[in-house]
Amino acid sequence: MEYISRHMENRITELSRSCPAILLTGPRQTGKTTMMRALAQKENIEREYVSLDDLSTRDMAKNDPALFLQIHKPPVLIDEVQYAPELFTYIKIHVDEHHEPGAFWLTGSQIFRLMRGVQESLAGRVALVHMPPLSQRELIGAPCVPFNADLNMLLGQSKGIRPVAAPELYERIWRGSMPGIAGSCYADRNIYYSSYLSTYIERDVRELSGNIDALKFNKFITSAAARCSQLLNYKALADDADIDMAAAKDWINILETLGIIFLLHPYSNNVLKRTIKTPKLYFYDTGLVCFLTKWSSPEVAESGAMSGALLENYAVSEIMKGYHNAGLAPYLYFYRDRDAKEIDVILEGDGCLYPLEIKKTAMPDKRIIRNFGVIDKAPLQVGTGAILCLAEQIGAIDRNNLIVPIWMI
Repeated sequence: MEYISRHMENRITELSRSCPAILLTGPRQTGKTTMMRALAQKENIEREYVSLDDLSTRDMAKNDPALFLQIHKPPVLIDEVQYAPELFTYIKIHVDEHHEPGAFWLTGSQIFRLMRGVQESLAGRVALVHMPPLSQRELIGAPCVPFNADLNMLLGQSKGIRPVAAPELYERIWRGSMPGIAGSCYADRNIYYSSYLSTYIERDVRELSGNIDALKFNKFITSAAARCSQLLNYKALADDADIDMAAAKDWINILETLGIIFLLHPYSNNVLKRTIKTPKLYFYDTGLVCFLTKWSSPEVAESGAMSGALLENYAVSEIMKGYHNAGLAPYLYFYRDRDAKEIDVILEGDGCLYPLEIKKTAMPDKRIIRNFGVIDKAPLQVGTGAILCLAEQIGAIDRNNLIVPIWMI
């Protein structure tokens, strides 16, 4: 399979020059190990690779972490480190004694559980980096530029990116962004995603949640996929999977921990008091959503009842990936109040709020931005707004609101 260069390679290399430990987290099969091993080959040092997927190696790391680090001396790449949180204390001791940049490269697939272990043992000593599935910019070889509604920046970027019509964009949405699919290792995406669900997701959920009913969990994640881009409704998810609300909350938390989904929280402050508090649900990979919701082709996905939700999920996840890949925290929110006024995405940065609407149209009109004014009362300045849509090129509704093709994100 051809290696697809990742945007965060330079960031990992830079961090390794100054930080003694780097922890790269993200969902399984997103290319964490592949990238780290490729970077290790470019180093001028011998870096050992050891995986805690191997049960005997894991056993030593858990039961005798001091001996483990004597045998596997830094510089070392330790894969799936979440299986042995006992290592963190001993890594801390080594870091404090030696202050050696790039000594430990760690990868893990359980984001928040890992972070708790890091906070307890490696606070201030480890650089945390999150790797999502491939972004569309990585797939086409475009540079890493986190999205913002700056007209000059967008115009400059547009010259280096080939425009994409709606059918090809829905091909990207339907096929997904996992390296195993994008690199054509699996010609049959149905086989890939079926294996991904049973081999990785169900196994990891079982490990985090104890004994689960695989059939109920499959109904649950399918129900979640059918509700992507919507407000998170625990009761509906619980009813669909025939489980109680506590289990539904637990399973959503686990899917978020595994990096399968993410929640977009509502923007609110003391002035905007009528805003709702429920987050919205998104998947990092729209290919998994299309597989779970049984859209058999890109054409059917484009014309089907979920086409708008799929497009919104894709656009929001691409914005998230851009910020993660640049090593920046994504300050993304949405707005919805009790009067049902809604803004799909609010991007916060540099003391401004940038309202964004996502629409399945090639010719957006001014009515789409009619709710942007609701955040005028917010304490932060309102910056340039944008409609993210299926337009062929960058345009504008007026001097304060742009029209941005989704292939540009």
